Amino acid sequence: MVSSAQLRLMSDLKAIRNEPPEETSGGSVFEPRGSNSTVDPQSSVSTGSQRMEMAVDLRVSQQKNIILNHEFSEGLNYWHPNCCHAYVASEGSGLLDGVRANSGGNYAVVTKRTESWQGLEQDITEKITIGVRYNVSAYVRAFGDLQGPCGVQATLKLENQDSFMNYLFVERVLVAKDRWEKLEGSFSLTSMPKHAVFYLEGPPAGVDLLIDSVTVSSEKTEMVIGSQISHTNNVISNHDFSGGLHSWCPNCCHAYVASEWSGFLNGVRANLGGNYAVVTKRTECWQGLEQDITGKVSSGNTYFVSAYVRLYGDLQGSAAVQATLKLEYSDSSTSHLFIERILASKEHWEKLEGSFSLTTMPTRIVFFLEGPPPGLDLLIDSVTISSSGLKQFENVRYICLYLYFVIDKAILEEPLMAQHATPEKNTRFVTNGAETIIRNSHFDAGIHNWSGRGCKIHRHEFGGYGKICPFSGKFFVSATERSQSWNGIQQEITGRVQRKLAYEVTSVVRISGSVSSADVRATLWVQAPNGREEYIGIAKMQASDKEWVQLRGKFLLNGVVSKVVIFLEGPPPGTDILIDSLVVKHAAEVPSSPPPHFEVKDNIMGKREDISSVYEFGVIHMVPLQLKAFIIYQVMILTEVVKEVGKLDLYDPHKFKEQDRLQVPSNLGEGVTLKEIHVDNGFFMQGNIVKGKGAAGPQNVNVALNVDNQWINGGQVEANTDRWYELKGSFRIEKQPSKVVVYVQGPSPGVDLMLGGLQILPVDRKARFKYLKEITEKVRKRDVLLKLPGLDGASLHGATVKVGQTQNSFPFGSCINKSNIENEEFVDFFVKNFNWAVFGNELKWYHTEPQQGKSNYKDADEMLDFCQRHGKETRGHCIFWEVEDAVQLWIRSLNGHELMMAIQNRLKSLLSRYKGKFRHYDVNNEMLHGSFYQDKLGEDIRAYMFRESHQLDPSAILFVNDYNVEDGCDPKSTPEMYIHQILDLQERGAPVGGIGIQAHISHPVGEIICDALDKLAILGLPIWFTELDVSAVNEHVRADDLEVVLREAYAHPAVGGVMLWGFWELFMFRDHSHLVDAEGKINEAGKRYLALKQEWLSHADGHIDAHGEFKFRGYHGTYALEITTPSGKKISQSFVVDSGDTPLVLMVNL
Repeated sequence: MVSSAQLRLMSDLKAIRNEPPEETSGGSVFEPRGSNSTVDPQSSVSTGSQRMEMAVDLRVSQQKNIILNHEFSEGLNYWHPNCCHAYVASEGSGLLDGVRANSGGNYAVVTKRTESWQGLEQDITEKITIGVRYNVSAYVRAFGDLQGPCGVQATLKLENQDSFMNYLFVERVLVAKDRWEKLEGSFSLTSMPKHAVFYLEGPPAGVDLLIDSVTVSSEKTEMVIGSQISHTNNVISNHDFSGGLHSWCPNCCHAYVASEWSGFLNGVRANLGGNYAVVTKRTECWQGLEQDITGKVSSGNTYFVSAYVRLYGDLQGSAAVQATLKLEYSDSSTSHLFIERILASKEHWEKLEGSFSLTTMPTRIVFFLEGPPPGLDLLIDSVTISSSGLKQFENVRYICLYLYFVIDKAILEEPLMAQHATPEKNTRFVTNGAETIIRNSHFDAGIHNWSGRGCKIHRHEFGGYGKICPFSGKFFVSATERSQSWNGIQQEITGRVQRKLAYEVTSVVRISGSVSSADVRATLWVQAPNGREEYIGIAKMQASDKEWVQLRGKFLLNGVVSKVVIFLEGPPPGTDILIDSLVVKHAAEVPSSPPPHFEVKDNIMGKREDISSVYEFGVIHMVPLQLKAFIIYQVMILTEVVKEVGKLDLYDPHKFKEQDRLQVPSNLGEGVTLKEIHVDNGFFMQGNIVKGKGAAGPQNVNVALNVDNQWINGGQVEANTDRWYELKGSFRIEKQPSKVVVYVQGPSPGVDLMLGGLQILPVDRKARFKYLKEITEKVRKRDVLLKLPGLDGASLHGATVKVGQTQNSFPFGSCINKSNIENEEFVDFFVKNFNWAVFGNELKWYHTEPQQGKSNYKDADEMLDFCQRHGKETRGHCIFWEVEDAVQLWIRSLNGHELMMAIQNRLKSLLSRYKGKFRHYDVNNEMLHGSFYQDKLGEDIRAYMFRESHQLDPSAILFVNDYNVEDGCDPKSTPEMYIHQILDLQERGAPVGGIGIQAHISHPVGEIICDALDKLAILGLPIWFTELDVSAVNEHVRADDLEVVLREAYAHPAVGGVMLWGFWELFMFRDHSHLVDAEGKINEAGKRYLALKQEWLSHADGHIDAHGEFKFRGYHGTYALEITTPSGKKISQSFVVDSGDTPLVLMVNL
């Protein structure tokens, strides 16, 4: 079907070719406008299947005003007050005191307003069409008890075909009592509503709104062939700093230009060209770089601003950069005009885009960039300020070029949008309304669609809430009178959010009130059709009362829901939450990172074989260096000390005496700089320490690395007695550093410390994996001999045999939760790839009894039933949790006797209900890190929990469970401390049956993990990885890390099973640890897990020998056997290979 726009353009084209106009189906004829057209000699117009090419210029003029009675000469005819009162003031009826009409002799007075959104409206449903841009203007003013200016806004109320109401912001202007202000804006509709109502609103309640002369008119487009639209030149001189700082001035700070010739800052190349400005030594946030543009801009034009900006310095996260105009007037007054603000970071350049227009001409105009906190350097690259060049067509917002292709007389339309409106605000944080499922996400339509969650909400403009300005746009909302931490702002999104789709939430927030900083959380409240309620945490960010911050997270709904509400909460009562915007949109797929590339080098502190190298540590003198509130000891290399003192036994501290220490040369006091660091490669650190004189009690010692002024923990140990302690750890550097320095730190002031044999070695995973495969062959496989008794061996000699393993019996499990099992894709992956399960929270005490005496086992019952239906074994996690923060408030408030009664009730309630159903129980979680029950009830309470649990359910294996045992980074949970705890429990009669290591690991090193397993294995108890996850942004690195842990676990004979702490994105304990994304796509880590599972399945093909036997070696598990006799008969059956040291002989019954 040919549109009216196409027919109009066809008519113009026919006029150019002197062809008669074409008649429409309605009989109307478009008159040719050939008289207004000129033909470009270079253009061509052809028919058939050829393409028509031309240069097109679109010119815009105003059509008839669609507002009826626009000057109120007919009173309020066609106008309606919206929930308030209105009348027309005129010279005949009487004007308000001191207020004359702006034009003509009438104006409307909107009065008795009790809400800011109340105003005057007119229905324009039959007067507008889609695809047309309408320009709006109105003269407005305020009257009443008003201090300072207030906002007046033009809005469209759109009732859609489904009766849903939407509000389209048009424009806003600040008005006062003393003069009329002109409001100008525009709008365009992409779909036709059932009803469209135009209205003016905005002053505070109690203030009258005065309106004079309202116009809403469409743009009429005329086409001229052969012309072109051009932009004026950039008004900024030396915009790319190719001329140094010529024409630029630092504002009360310092600045210089970095270039390829003079040298860039470390890791920061220019975004465009070869230069950028560095604004440094800033002591105030308003200090920046400026340029005088007086005489280069004029009033009435819209100017578009763009600049690439970046930050440099000690910054965590991002900070705001702002473009501003300083305007100086003839009366010596100065004002500042905000243009745009954007959040910038150290990692990459950001494009700041905005616009401004001047209604009056000041005597001096200065453009400047400002904004980051003091101490941060502001980097600027390529600044542009340009006019559209269409001053004679001031109402242009968009130009739509329709390109036509003629193919067998069928006309196809392809719109090309050329935008001349204000650029999109702060594209990093603002999502347009078509993408977000949040209605009125930037509060352009007041607080419509929003409500307070147990509090009140208010909308504010520039300066409408103290001196706080919006981060983007012109409004923000405050949630006030909050009496609970969960009070905030909310919006129901039922029907707009789909299950099993990932959504990204972005909100710009800050706080104001009783505290200077507090956590702000985005939360989802979900109600299922059966009435079950669930709260889903989306994101948490520490907000301050100094600046806007970005809150960002994701969520996914697994099951069917009947109601969904998103809200912001968190700060303590009495603190207001300020919200600039809240956007929820379908999360974009994150592109996969490339795999890292590195090669393993020798010891980066010296060759491995050259122990006398200057980089090899012998005995080390520790020089104390005061740094803030703790002591740092820089590592000094004393190769010469060792040579002069003679050979020292590093493992006998008594042989090393104080007088043996020599003075360290001053040039060695800078720490030890590592020679080579490869990004994404893991590094293994090992050494030995002993505390000396001056020590009173245990001393924590750790190795730390300063990586371009960022600290990384390399390993930590607690030294208690005067013996040597082994110090081990690992680290990874994910970005290419310019300098890495290693330090040893931690002992109290005055405590002597000796360090011996410190090495930092790159991890050689390839060699380690080869070794582990050899060990796995011995530990996880068994020789199998298949015998076929009762038959003549000769008759079966040569028969073919196929043996295929269908399931490995080694426990590979995962954490699941109640909502997960409502997602069909999640269930499919879990059932196929895991044989054990553990519940994330549903069995914990705070879940089953959040309030005293009110038990709820419904979720746990449903999940246990799910596991039983799918044949999955289960671990019970956990009966108690020793860390106080994980103990519910009602338990913390109990006295000793009451607490003991509660513990006994918990044991009886849980273990009697599920007797024989859970194979394992984590009895008292994280006893190395918490002591709540022990502090309240004494040292024996832990053993009592084990004894009572065993009595109530003798079939369950009872585990201890803790974290950081396997990676050498935590002095509270070394393998030695874990062993000591287990032995103490056993001495008290606790039937400890298994050792749980949670294994929330970062940059794992196989040798460190294996060392911890070897130490724990001396207890003779099965060791389980109970909560394994590895975190890395790069999914290839994550896959490598996961393989390290899985291979170490599977190769170690003491390990009885591995439980992943989840695998599905958005349902993980740590970010960037998932194997499958939120919508079901398996990433590199997931592919690696599946590949290892496949690797650990055995297959064997061959023939039956002359003795009627077939031999193979395979992994423990279930097998399918198929024998094909020489006669062609097929025989199939299954069998199981258990663990064992001797060959398994199986008789195959044919």
